[in-house]
Amino acid sequence: MAAPYFSILTPVYNPGVGVLQEMIDSVTAQSFTDWELVLVDDLSPDAGVRDVLRAAAAADSRIRVVERETNGGICAASNDAVDVARGEFLALLDHDDLLTADALKQMHAAIQREPEVDYLYSDEDKIDEDGNRFSLFRKPPWSPERFRAQMYTCHLSVLRASLVREVGAFRLGFDGSQDHDLVLRVTERARRVVHVPEVLYHWRAIASSTAASAEAKPYAVDARVRAVRDHLERTGIKATTYLEPRTGSVLLRRELDPDSLVSIVIPTRGTSRRVWGRTRVLVVEAVRSVLEKGGHENVELVVVHDESTPDGVLAELREVAGDRLKLVPYDAPFNFSEKCNLGVLAASGDLLVILNDDIELITDNFLPDLVGPILEPGVGLTGANLRFADTTAQHVGLVFKNCHVIHAFPRTALDDPGHFAALVINREVSGVTGACIAVTRETYERAGGMTETLPVNFNDVDFSLKIAHLGLRIVWVSTARAFHFESQTRVAKVEPWERDRLLRRWDIPRNDPYLPGVS
Repeated sequence: MAAPYFSILTPVYNPGVGVLQEMIDSVTAQSFTDWELVLVDDLSPDAGVRDVLRAAAAADSRIRVVERETNGGICAASNDAVDVARGEFLALLDHDDLLTADALKQMHAAIQREPEVDYLYSDEDKIDEDGNRFSLFRKPPWSPERFRAQMYTCHLSVLRASLVREVGAFRLGFDGSQDHDLVLRVTERARRVVHVPEVLYHWRAIASSTAASAEAKPYAVDARVRAVRDHLERTGIKATTYLEPRTGSVLLRRELDPDSLVSIVIPTRGTSRRVWGRTRVLVVEAVRSVLEKGGHENVELVVVHDESTPDGVLAELREVAGDRLKLVPYDAPFNFSEKCNLGVLAASGDLLVILNDDIELITDNFLPDLVGPILEPGVGLTGANLRFADTTAQHVGLVFKNCHVIHAFPRTALDDPGHFAALVINREVSGVTGACIAVTRETYERAGGMTETLPVNFNDVDFSLKIAHLGLRIVWVSTARAFHFESQTRVAKVEPWERDRLLRRWDIPRNDPYLPGVS
């Protein structure tokens, strides 16, 4: 008998016999017929479960049943399924969930388009006990930074069988987060990862399922953290893990080599503004917050200042920053891009942070968190989580909408976790504001620096698009949080020629790939 193209793996433990039968029916209804369904019963107490499984196998030769003699948990049962699977690709299906009728057909078509793909995932939604569908999740393209925080790919996941076996299949002791752990190991070696942007899976939300409640399986939380921690060790990423309590996401606290010099470029006019009831020299407070909360000692502060900057401001900067300060005078009409480029030329470090003078850090470990990701292969640029003085969102990533670029989730509250936890996890984005970014010198130079023909607006959008054009990812860092004392009521004056110039340079997508559900 020829091996099937897909092996659908389903560990089974005491589901309701009705939902179990519905799951099986969703497989037998597939329009793509070259599959096998491997059902592994993990010694379910309800004998009716085995009756359903045996009847299904008797009715369709493509359905195979393994009956375990002991209860070993979901990882052991899943490995039994891997052991007997004959397909080139493995599709993971829970015992109470549903596939759409074209799920395997869509996956097969995607594999034909991308023959080197080793992992595929689709969009999904949830289905309640009454059959109502809700919580549609339109997913982004492959986003490794987001994936560490949350197993966002989830359902439907399809993996090349040979690679699953190569990495050791499911690891015992990771029950509840076994898929996250497996996909972390698979994608560390995968040649290609493909997102199929169609809902192919209905995740059943019942009282005992993780779809209904993140607290339904608390043991899964521990396994999730351990899976990410092991991934960091395997990949050499310098960070520790901790749990975000509201969403159960795994966050990283990054580490930098103490010897790494971070050059922070701050363009300024040396102006003052009234904030929280007192007048402050913005650039001085920005520098002070970097030194107090940056979390990294080896920094230099490259302040590119207008000739009109008061001598008193420069003196105060020297007092606060000491020998870490490098002053670069600027005598020309305002051009943010040119100021940044001059600052980078004057900087000594290979790790660069560009910082507006009206920024004040909130979180400790700010610089390691912001800079850490750009040390990874494939990451070109990071941006910070910027908040207005009242803590509502000023910048949480840029999104494409109707061929324009706008701020995502404007004015959202600090305690709002956002769309599928988008405001609490680090994640890939289409662009970031130039008010606070990190980039390596090598990448900055490859991108050609900031475009000086965009002196005021859209230079950061243009820079983000140049980074993406290099094939590099852009990461918004939720954990690097700072105030941005930009006026909440100010409407930025954008000249028509600025937008026209940006649109002539780039073909801006109509919809955002990284936040398709909200743009």
